[in-house]
Amino acid sequence: MYGPEGFYLRPEGPAGHFRTSVHASPLFAGAVALLLAGTARALGTDEVALVDIGAGRGELLTGILAAVPDGLAVRPYAVERAPRPPGLDPRIEWRAEPPAGVSGLLFANEWLDNVPVDVAETDPDGVVRYVLVRPDGSEELGEPVDGPDAEWLARWWPPAGPGTRAEIGRPRDEAWAAAVGTLERGLAVAVDYAHVRDARPPFGTLTGFLAGREVRPVPDGSCDLTAHVALDACALPGAELTGQRAALHRLGVSGERPPLSLASTDPAAYVRALAAAGEAAELTARGGLGEFGWLTQPVGIAPADPFTAPDGVGTAPGDPGTASNAPGTALRDCRP
Repeated sequence: MYGPEGFYLRPEGPAGHFRTSVHASPLFAGAVALLLAGTARALGTDEVALVDIGAGRGELLTGILAAVPDGLAVRPYAVERAPRPPGLDPRIEWRAEPPAGVSGLLFANEWLDNVPVDVAETDPDGVVRYVLVRPDGSEELGEPVDGPDAEWLARWWPPAGPGTRAEIGRPRDEAWAAAVGTLERGLAVAVDYAHVRDARPPFGTLTGFLAGREVRPVPDGSCDLTAHVALDACALPGAELTGQRAALHRLGVSGERPPLSLASTDPAAYVRALAAAGEAAELTARGGLGEFGWLTQPVGIAPADPFTAPDGVGTAPGDPGTASNAPGTALRDCRP
């Protein structure tokens, strides 16, 4: 994926192949900027670190820095294996690994779904085996799954019968724990395609993407390889697991249409507000981007503090709120 001809080193970057919340609307970056400001308040400081893991070409960091409230000093870090793109804001430090011992907000948007995992399939005799794959994408069953991988499956993704599949999320659990461990204090957030123990997809979710289309997942660097994330397994003690719709509502992104009266008193403002409402609706749509999972992990702060804005922006009317880290949390599989 990161080799000389790898997918993630192409000049167009990931944004040339698929659309994420970051690319859908600047409202997403604005909401994360509010979350950053809330994290700073919870920490009792006006200087805070912002760590973007899986930074792509720096699009999210650029949007957040443009939306940061006056008076808040931000130390931005982009964590990405691809080279630093030209013309990026010089304030952004480009790194291959997250900085250790910082206090602030660590944000991982669509990172965990690209952390490699093994795929397991139950054979006709009921034995769970690793799925082996060749560079051309062809597959065969290998040795039985055992050890820590078998223990992970028993706890988080029990076999559902011959022919069914599971993606062993243990490497993602470890990657997330390591990322959270770099924070001295603050909030870590993972946003991704997600499912929970009581609603695992019986045949897995491994797939490929190229030029805006879903393609066969061939592991030769020619396309994006992705699989949804068992976010409930990643969660550490004190975490909250919810959907993007609820999370963005808490940050004031609701998609509510402006009042028609504004069209007569200030037509230009009405058009701007209507456009913003359309973008907010896309970010929070049921069955679309609003179904992304948000895993929020406080480190040394109260869980709800970063979502509480001083100007009254917060939970929107009718917002279902957050769900605890428990089986059955209402998250759905979704790739728009």
